[in-house]
Amino acid sequence: MSGNLWIKVFLPFAAGYYLSYLLRTVNAVIAPELARELALGAAELGLLTSAYLLTFAAFQIPLGLLLDRYGPRRVEGGLLLVAAAGTLLFAFGYSATELAVARGLIGLGVSSCLMAAFKGFAQNFPAERQASLTGAIMASGGLGAVTASLPLELALPLVGWRGVFQGLTFLLAAVAVWIFFSVPQREAGVSREHLGAQLKEVGGVLASRIFWRYAPPMAMITGGFMAVQGLWAVPWLMHVDGMTRHQAAEVLFALNLAMLVSHLGIASFATRLARAGVLPSTLLAGGFGIALACQAAMVAGLQPAALTWFVYGVGVSGGSLSYALLSTHFAPALSGRVTTTLNLLLFVGAFSLQWGLGVLIDGLLAAGQTAAAAYRSAFIALLLLQAAGYAWFLFESRRK
Repeated sequence: MSGNLWIKVFLPFAAGYYLSYLLRTVNAVIAPELARELALGAAELGLLTSAYLLTFAAFQIPLGLLLDRYGPRRVEGGLLLVAAAGTLLFAFGYSATELAVARGLIGLGVSSCLMAAFKGFAQNFPAERQASLTGAIMASGGLGAVTASLPLELALPLVGWRGVFQGLTFLLAAVAVWIFFSVPQREAGVSREHLGAQLKEVGGVLASRIFWRYAPPMAMITGGFMAVQGLWAVPWLMHVDGMTRHQAAEVLFALNLAMLVSHLGIASFATRLARAGVLPSTLLAGGFGIALACQAAMVAGLQPAALTWFVYGVGVSGGSLSYALLSTHFAPALSGRVTTTLNLLLFVGAFSLQWGLGVLIDGLLAAGQTAAAAYRSAFIALLLLQAAGYAWFLFESRRK
């Protein structure tokens, strides 16, 4: 039964999240082509790329309502077709506006990939397996991020960035069909309350102090990581560390590989570590701390840079445990709304930071700073915001 569920439930959701994460980070490698072809500045490139994050975030509350009422099979199956329309438009877009609209459609279409998976896991697997399943689904996302780094950079001369998005259109449509015809429709964990009652319960989630333990570090630390990984990592490595784009893509590959390894470790050992007394909350706090230490090392210019970025990917991956930890404080019928509300704060943070870093970098360049100095100053500002979020998390974690 478990093996059958793995094939029918886990694998199609994993394929969806793989594509979601690949699309989230693909612009980091194709950014030089986009900037050159469309004559974009840092702020414009940041806004175009972060349109994905904006629509993704904006749909999280409606998504939670839909998941708790209609289930993950129908919701994700339909939304992936919206993402396919977005990739098709991106493949044939010739202006910054067209590409921004396309990125927005992509973000809307893949907004359910991780949250629908969590809902599906809650409906089909026992509670003691949720932490390991979280690690496994996040590993599929890590594989998508790995694909969107060095392998993508090697593929660009062969098919171009437009060819990449044409291929992604086909894959998104195929996974949509797979999910719709493979994942069973369950009544467990489904809410039949009217819309007003559902929204009132969302308000209860937002009013909960336990929710606000996790939201700030997720928005600042994990959201900041998404902002950097999805766009600013390669420009940082080129302007600050003096790498070629190929070398920067190799470092991005190492970062994303570290994420994959870390999530596989969580999937394999989280349950056993918890039985041994090493709780998921400890892994989460330690991971956030490692991520901040690595970013401080980057700003300080410590070498080798590739090792620092690799360890950064290992540490920040622990943030994914926030979803499972937060959900344990709420009823199963609320699970979709709990995780999507937390995801809303995460993506608001990622959008604001990704665009904000571009605006800050452009402003510093206009003020006369060199590119290296501008990127370093922007990353210092990011680190200070993240340190504040981490301090809040540690303070709140000590409360009963």
